[in-house]
Amino acid sequence: MEIVRSEVLSRYPDIVFGMSTRQGGVSPGKLGLNLSFNVGDERANVEENRNRFFHALQISESSIAFPAQCHSDKIQTVTNAGRFESCDGLMAQKENVFLAVSVADCVPVFLFDRNTKTVAAVHAGWRGTRSRILERAVQNMIEEFSVNPRDLVAFIGPSAGSCCYEVGEEVALEFTPEFITESENRKFKLDLKSANRSQLLKAGVFIENIEVHPSCTICHPERFHSYRRDGKASGRMLGVIGMKLTVEEEVQKL
Repeated sequence: MEIVRSEVLSRYPDIVFGMSTRQGGVSPGKLGLNLSFNVGDERANVEENRNRFFHALQISESSIAFPAQCHSDKIQTVTNAGRFESCDGLMAQKENVFLAVSVADCVPVFLFDRNTKTVAAVHAGWRGTRSRILERAVQNMIEEFSVNPRDLVAFIGPSAGSCCYEVGEEVALEFTPEFITESENRKFKLDLKSANRSQLLKAGVFIENIEVHPSCTICHPERFHSYRRDGKASGRMLGVIGMKLTVEEEVQKL
């Protein structure tokens, strides 16, 4: 099974992070390692795929918090696992509660503040990016947990790239020209990764603390699910971040 890891997040031993790919699952055809119950896959397949993924991360599915994801700019604070409606991002300051986002082209972003021990996971499609969901997430972390953005590290995961992510003119006009490339016949390509990276910089995150995964989900069919490429035949990937208790902390709590 291939799991996408992050160099900046791997510097911190108390952080669990991983993002799934298409590889290593039991679902038929293009579904592969599909982790969603909502794409027409057999439930038993998804359950086995999830078991494999969470086992690889050495965590339990019962410890996962899932946002319902409705292409909003809403972020919720959580203290427990479960499903959280009407939001596209979660943040937490509690060990052994792991935050997930589901994607198949949209941008997954994961944040960690090493001083306050705060984590966040954000799902940013073009609508959420237009609404500046990532800036809102950082601001919420500042207001609720006294996070200093200069202490944040961020990982922007595999997602639709500017090489392939074509949008209509009405969407292109929602973004500043630096994130748009115009091609023939009034076609436009949108650089969502750069747009979200820009939001992090404007929010005060240092450039050296931001890692951007180079892969485009659309043009790597062997590795990643892509709704833009495969339509209803596409599965979904999960990215997960959270803090685990160290052995010493577990002993102290006994």
